[in-house]
Amino acid sequence: MLKYAFRRILGMIPMLFLISIVVFTLAKLMPGDSLGGEIDPTKTNPQYIAEMREKLGYNDPLPQQYARWIGKFVQGDFGKSTRFKIPAAEVISERMPNTILLGCTSLLITYILAFLMGTYAGRKPYTLSDNLIGGINYLGLSIPSFIAGVVAIFLFSFTLGWFPSNGSVDIGLTEGTIEYWLSRLHHVFLPALVLGLLSTASYTQFLRNDIIENSRKDFVRTARAKGTAERKIYNVHILRNSIIPLITFLGFDLVAIISGAIITETIFTYPGLGQLFLQSVGTRDYSVLMTLTMLFSFLTLIGNLVADILYGVVDPRIRLD
Repeated sequence: MLKYAFRRILGMIPMLFLISIVVFTLAKLMPGDSLGGEIDPTKTNPQYIAEMREKLGYNDPLPQQYARWIGKFVQGDFGKSTRFKIPAAEVISERMPNTILLGCTSLLITYILAFLMGTYAGRKPYTLSDNLIGGINYLGLSIPSFIAGVVAIFLFSFTLGWFPSNGSVDIGLTEGTIEYWLSRLHHVFLPALVLGLLSTASYTQFLRNDIIENSRKDFVRTARAKGTAERKIYNVHILRNSIIPLITFLGFDLVAIISGAIITETIFTYPGLGQLFLQSVGTRDYSVLMTLTMLFSFLTLIGNLVADILYGVVDPRIRLD
């Protein structure tokens, strides 16, 4: 398994190289450049703008600009944010803990609810409870995230006043105290609930359908014919095989932990990487935008690798050579 992981990691290098070319090309195809995020062209001397573009290398051939950017990038120099006037790495590191907290909380909600509802519906298929769970899931699949977020804010923040509608922590609290962390959990719970519930619907249906399908297979009938206890049949033969598809989702969910939900963070004005990514597009903050895009691409590749490795851990029949 270690050799397999090592080969996959080596294979990521040319893939990331191709992704970097695409990211750089798309950034250059966007209107304006990084200088446009620092100055107002309507109030600045055109001669000064031309001199600065020449000085910063924006007039150099594109291959030369790419070589300069990727050379600094691999050395850990991600450039300077034109909006915040500080290195892009500092901007991203400030937002990353908020997105990690949001992602982990939403995943916890997703997997707990999906496992409970999916296993219950799978063991009692075509009953009233199963139909009720299915109806709730299809309702969750049909509701867009931005509508769910707005409804949640109106109901739980403005009407009931249970949760705050924006921010990540109350102002004036000392970092590291119990009050500080309780405030952070209080702020993150509502966006995490919205994000988690929308993902729960598809996970529940996948688990429920796999349990029903596996319960009808020959190895389950054979176990019953041998007199194996029904509880052991369910836990060892059915449930273990049914959770294998969810392992794939777990690998991709590693991306969601870092990248967050752009729409959810924007609606709740939650200061995470998703909101930062959307803001960097609007303000033409190319250093932050390109760094986040490369980060999300790298995490997508890592998520695929983790999913493949977990396949071999969960299912002994799968061998990674």
